[in-house]
Amino acid sequence: MAAQLLSTSVHDTVPGQYVRPESQRPRLGEVVAGARIPVVDLACPDRAALVSAVGGACRSHGFFQVLNHGIDAGLIAAVMAVAREFFRLPPEEKAKLYSDDPARKIRLSTSFNVRKETVHNWRDYLRLHCHPLDQFVPDWPSNPPDFKETMSTYCKEVRALGFRLYEAISESLGLEAGYMGNTMGEQEQHMAVNFYPPCPSPELTYGLPAHTDPNALTILLMDEEVAGLQVLNGGKWVAVNPQPGALVVNIGDQLQALSNGEYRSVWHRAVVNSDRERVSVASFLCPCSDVELGPARKLVTEETPAVYRNYTYDEYYKKFWSRNLDQEHCLELFRT
Repeated sequence: MAAQLLSTSVHDTVPGQYVRPESQRPRLGEVVAGARIPVVDLACPDRAALVSAVGGACRSHGFFQVLNHGIDAGLIAAVMAVAREFFRLPPEEKAKLYSDDPARKIRLSTSFNVRKETVHNWRDYLRLHCHPLDQFVPDWPSNPPDFKETMSTYCKEVRALGFRLYEAISESLGLEAGYMGNTMGEQEQHMAVNFYPPCPSPELTYGLPAHTDPNALTILLMDEEVAGLQVLNGGKWVAVNPQPGALVVNIGDQLQALSNGEYRSVWHRAVVNSDRERVSVASFLCPCSDVELGPARKLVTEETPAVYRNYTYDEYYKKFWSRNLDQEHCLELFRT
């Protein structure tokens, strides 16, 4: 099965199982290249201005880039380096971690859900569960030798950043600073280390097709030299060009539900290119599986009734993984 990994060989053509029907292709020539992307400086000394900037970005775009986030540049460089090193390991080494079972806590796989898809995506990825770290790190890859230490240090830093962002997001909705963090219980944390090899015909396929994230908050470490993330804004696909030292934050489905639809879980996709490989590291904060979720009571009024019913994250996540990635927004299944 590990032979399915794209990172085990060089491709001169796009195999048929990766070619999208013409109506579903990315149409790269129509992508908006120079759009203004919200950027939030987390070192801003004016708390009200910072909270307003976060709220404005969540409302208008569903995502933003953050500067001065507090994660050391040296650590970020080390994370990207060890990620590339992992995907350059010999096929037999990577085969030890391969699985196409979405229930596996630690697995190397390809595409999105190869058991269900009719067309595959031009991506390999290493999926890691990250919290609590002492429970999962022993089973993480031992090769490269510094993988466990580098990635676990980054996991702790990015989790702390996520909870800082939760506070600003809560305040921007007129809720107590601790609302989002507390409401979702002892949150799980996952990571996807993504590898997008060069693709001979990028216009025929996707790294990942359009989707929203099922979790609460995603913090993405992008390749600064190779762009590939695109978001849907105003009915058009917009290229996200990474700023040096920035991380990309996007609202997931659970924050859309908790905000009673005021904030948007952004549709986004990953495209590939013919010249260079691309690496990204996505960190996901996820509600506790059995906690009940739904619109914050303070945001439900006669004028703004509840948009979504209450549910558990376990119920939501199972529905998400039972579908294809590019089907309609999973939250539509939970509308009142």
